[in-house]
Formats: sequence, C-alpha cells, structure tokens
Amino acid sequence: MSDAPDLTLLDTDEAPTDEALWAALLRREALPGRFYGVTTQGVVCRLGCPARPPLRRNVRFFGAVDEAVAAGFRPCRRCDPGGERAAIHAAAVRAAGAAIEAAVAAGEEVPSLAALAARAGFARHHFLRLFREVAGVTPHGFAAAVRARRLGEALAAGERVADAVAGAGFGSESRVYEGGARVLGMTPGAARRGGAGEVIRTAFGEGALGPVLVAMTDRGVCSIALGADEASLREALAARFPAARIEPADGAAREAVARVLAWVEEPRGALGLPLDLRGTAFQKRVWEALMAIPPGRTMDYAGLAESLGLPRGARAVARACATNEVALAVPCHRVVGRDGALRGYRWSLTRKAALLAREAGAPAGAGDA
Repeated sequence: MSDAPDLTLLDTDEAPTDEALWAALLRREALPGRFYGVTTQGVVCRLGCPARPPLRRNVRFFGAVDEAVAAGFRPCRRCDPGGERAAIHAAAVRAAGAAIEAAVAAGEEVPSLAALAARAGFARHHFLRLFREVAGVTPHGFAAAVRARRLGEALAAGERVADAVAGAGFGSESRVYEGGARVLGMTPGAARRGGAGEVIRTAFGEGALGPVLVAMTDRGVCSIALGADEASLREALAARFPAARIEPADGAAREAVARVLAWVEEPRGALGLPLDLRGTAFQKRVWEALMAIPPGRTMDYAGLAESLGLPRGARAVARACATNEVALAVPCHRVVGRDGALRGYRWSLTRKAALLAREAGAPAGAGDA
C-alpha cells in the first residue's frame, strides 16, 4: 500500500468544491494555491496550516492570499501564506550554510547551532527547525554533506587519501573508512581510484523513449540513463566511474534492461528492481518519497516537500530530484511545477512529457504496486 499523500484534489482539472477544500483543511493537507479565512479571528491561512481547525461556519475559502487580504483578513503568522517570512528564513539559512561551507574549506571548526542561531537572530531550537525545513537537513547533516562532497572531489582529483580526509575536515581516516559506503558509496581508496575495484555490468536497449543504458553492481541497479545514443551513455557512465571495471551484461543486467523497456511500454506499478542508490541521507529520503508516487499521479515540489515534513523545502527537494541517477525506477518525472507545468528533467522534457502521457493512459490498476 502506498504511503503517498491523497492527491485526489490535485488530479482534476476542475476547481475543488468548498466541501473538498473543507475535507482537506481537516486533514491538514497542503493544497497549493488554496487558502482559507477564519472570520472569527480575521486571519487567512494556507491549507495545511498546523493551527487547530476552526468551525466550518467560520471559514471562507480563497484562491489567492490577495483576495483574502482585500476581504479584510490578515496573514496567519504560523503558516505565513504570503511567503514574506519564508524569504527572510531562506536568506538566514543560506547565510548559515555559507558559514558552514567557509569553515570546512578553511579547516576550522564548524560553527555550533547556538552560534549560527545567534548570528541569524533566532532562538536555538527555532533556528534548528527553520534550517531543517529550508535545507532538508540539520546544520550538522549539512556540514556532513559538505565534508563528503569535498572529500569526493579531492579523491577524484587524485589527492592522497590522508590529505583528502584532512582537507575535508573529517579528523581521522578511521571515521571515513568506518562509514565509507555511507559517505561515498564506496571506500575512500576506491573513490580515489575512480571506483577501482568495483565491477559494473551494463546492458543497452532501445525502446519507446529511445536508447537506455542500465548499469548494475552486486548491490543492484546504480544507473538507468536515457540519451541520444549508446556511445554517449557509456561515456557518461565511464566519467562517473572512471576506474571501475565496466563489463558486458550478465543475465541480471539483461533482465533489468528488458524489464525497463517493457515497463515503458506498459507502466504498471513499480519496476521492482534491486537498487544501489548513492546519495546523502536527505537525497535518499526524497528518492524514497518519489517511489511512493504511483504511475498516473503527479506531485509538485512544494507538495513533495510537505509530505516529508519540510514545508519550506521545495528547493532542496528539487535539487535532490535533479541528482537522481536512476531514471524511471526513482520516478522524478512525476514531479511538476506548482502550476502543473513541466520543469527540468535531466533526460529531456520531451521524455518527461511522453512518460507522463503514457502513465496517464495506463490501464486501470496501473498504480498497483
């Protein structure tokens, strides 16, 4: 059974009725572009506001904050329907992130949560919540991601493991080796050698979306890429794993590419392939949420962030979608703009449109996993 939120209100071309909006209000379901005013309090809230639901007779629904303000309502301080405070919060979090990046780059101690909060002018616990809502991780998690990125870049550039570890601020090699697969997806030594020691088996095929290259490790599928031709797809994979041993398809890889091509023709449920996903804890949270969106349904970036408990995390969620290396199996194509328009897709907007059209036309039951 899917854990995806109820998207009934998002899947219709007609404006939702007041009854449907009231039901969404009671569920605290975020619905972009829909607001409600509470006549007894004189405030306007966005659907999904954490405040206690008012009585039905005291509620008026609006399609825009400006409409509610013109009717005499003032913006709720809790859910900030107009987004004014959100801009201030985002700027504060960006400044804190820059301070963390600068500290790691200079080999200095990362500022404490208390120091970051004081610099931003917020209480410590309030700023922790804001940072997590905007960035998708805590300041500690952000610092860990910065260190991991710097470590990966240094190792890819050929630096000695000890120097790269020290430059990334890990303190000791043992800390990195103990969590090597978690930090880099492989040991630091293998990362320095461009994935040396890893065996990646590939299978190529062509289908309704054009050329497809599937790559697998012993742990599962690490890449499903769509492109113009086989040569460019193989070049991109080799650039990602420059020193891994890339071998021809075995039975598992051939079966995987056959399953991908068949699924594109008739997109029912999930692909059901074992996956070797490589990313930060936050990226994996987003990818797992994407896999909970069934074929035939879409969600906007803000809604996806809301489902993860990150009402201000739309940009962080969009970045995580953009780093997905496993097309189709992690269906980032099912995320669209708030207005329903198609946004960036690394394998082309034409393919994204084709995928969504195929899924929308899938037979009944196509959403069953």
